[in-house]
Amino acid sequence: MKYCFALVLLVLAFTLIPCSIAAADGGIEVVSSDAQADFPQSVTFSLEARASTDIVDIDIECQVVRRSLVPVICRSDVAFDANEYVMVSWNWDMQDSGGVPPGTEIEYRWLIEDAVGNAYTSPYATVRYDDLRYNWRGVTSGNITLWWYEGDSSFAQQLIDAADGAVIRLTDEFDVSLNQPIDFYIYADPWDLQSSLVNPDIWTGGQAFPDYGAIMIGIEVDNLDWGERTVAHELGHLVVGQLVYGPFGWIPTWLSEGIAMNTEGELTENFQDSLDNAVSDDSLFSVRSIASSFPADSDEAILCYAESYSIVKFLVDNYGSVKFLALLDLFKQGVTDDEALSQVYGFDTDGLNENWRASLGLGPQPAVTPAPTSTPSPGGNEFVLTAPYIALITIVVILSALTVFLGFTFIRRWR
Repeated sequence: MKYCFALVLLVLAFTLIPCSIAAADGGIEVVSSDAQADFPQSVTFSLEARASTDIVDIDIECQVVRRSLVPVICRSDVAFDANEYVMVSWNWDMQDSGGVPPGTEIEYRWLIEDAVGNAYTSPYATVRYDDLRYNWRGVTSGNITLWWYEGDSSFAQQLIDAADGAVIRLTDEFDVSLNQPIDFYIYADPWDLQSSLVNPDIWTGGQAFPDYGAIMIGIEVDNLDWGERTVAHELGHLVVGQLVYGPFGWIPTWLSEGIAMNTEGELTENFQDSLDNAVSDDSLFSVRSIASSFPADSDEAILCYAESYSIVKFLVDNYGSVKFLALLDLFKQGVTDDEALSQVYGFDTDGLNENWRASLGLGPQPAVTPAPTSTPSPGGNEFVLTAPYIALITIVVILSALTVFLGFTFIRRWR
């Protein structure tokens, strides 16, 4: 039986040492303990133990080391035949956990019981969940470490320089700094990256793991310009995640993406052209309409990213970084969009929309305004009654009617 429980009390620090030969007062002895990572699939834990009487129960407790308000430990029964000497193994499918980045540490310990009730709990040990398929090299600058395996040292240096530049821009623009270590894992291309993720979209080029302080990006050596901007963008997301971390740490999409876009630097030509055209046509999405998600359509998404950049820049340029940090702090406390904006700036989301538009030379939002279109998310609550569903329902109704008819016919004949 496998189950998880949350630790709600303060957890005392453990000295993490590998399990070697150890014995409990009741005579239970751990001969050996080991863990082998097979990134990105699983971790296999192995135990060899003996006792003076049959060992009848073995459990394993595991948890990934990450930032969490309520640490979660998973505990599982290990199947084996009772004996005085046992060798067991247990496989943790990391795909079930949604996937974790390389370099993640996993803590584990064994809980053993024999037939007469003696119990032994091993000290916690750790295993690193490293991606050993590649020969990684590393370079560090301040709190940032960049890992890569394809390309020369100049390639890596340019990427970590881009990360350093992003930290400087965050400090200059928003008066925020990187206060926790971050690891970048640079895969050689999007395909190598996607083979390392759980159920990635075909267009996925990078993924951030804020709780782990890690970022995975697929950057080809000849696509360095895109890679430098992506490194800065994802770093912006992680720094914001550190600022608003807490039980209520949610911020609007336009704010999160706006900070990340500003961390990249000036807008690139395609984003700037999209914004300029929308201003010229007075076809901007409203601030409220891009607070939750961005559209699936690529052209609309580009406009939403460009607008987010412009909105955040408007707030910082006109009201300063002190008020901007106060806004982020209110979101950390769980305040709603309208409440947070009103407390800091004196206007709500619609007021922000009006003032931002005015800064672009535009009047009030048109009565008929475009709204981002998005597709239902996998696993969501949306249900669309499409033609295949209608056909299926029709077949079910016909078969049900036929069953009832044949049933009555059979009853009449039987009588």
